[in-house]
Amino acid sequence: MAFERKSQAALEFLTTYGWAFLIILIMIGTLAYFGILSPSKLLPNRCNFPAEFECVDYQIDATNNEVRLRLKNSVGETITVTALTESSEGTTPFACTNPANPVNWASGTTLDLTFTGCNSAAVGFVTGDKGKVLLTIDYYEVKSGAAYGKQARGEIYSTIV
Repeated sequence: MAFERKSQAALEFLTTYGWAFLIILIMIGTLAYFGILSPSKLLPNRCNFPAEFECVDYQIDATNNEVRLRLKNSVGETITVTALTESSEGTTPFACTNPANPVNWASGTTLDLTFTGCNSAAVGFVTGDKGKVLLTIDYYEVKSGAAYGKQARGEIYSTIV
C-alpha cells in the first residue's frame, strides 16, 4: 500500500513538471516564430568609423547592388585617399566597384561615396534583413605626404533595402 502511494506521488510529480516543460517549449516556439528571439532585428542600424571620419548617412541597397555612404572629413587637415576597400564577415567575399578615390579632400567637407556592382546576392544580403559591410580607407595628409599613410576601418550595420 505504501509503495503504491509513493509511486503515485512520483507519477504526479513527473506529470506536473512534464506539463510545465511542455508549456515552456510552446512559449519559446511562439517567441521564435514571431521573431522576438532574433537579436539581429533588435539591434539598431549603425555606422561606425574612427574619429577621423564622421558617418553622415549610409545605405546598403541589395536591389541595385550598391552601398552608399556619406562621410565627413574630420581629420583636421586636407587628405588624399589612396584606396577604398569593402569586405564582409561571411565566407563569400563582398566585392564592389569602388568609387574614384577623392584627391585633396578638404577638412570639414562631406563626400558621397557609392560602391556599385556589388555581389549582394552572393554574400546573402536579403532585402529587409540586417547586413554588415566593412570598409577600409587608406589615406595620407597632404601636408605630410604619401610616406605617412594611415588607415581607418569602419563598418556599416544596417537594414538592407
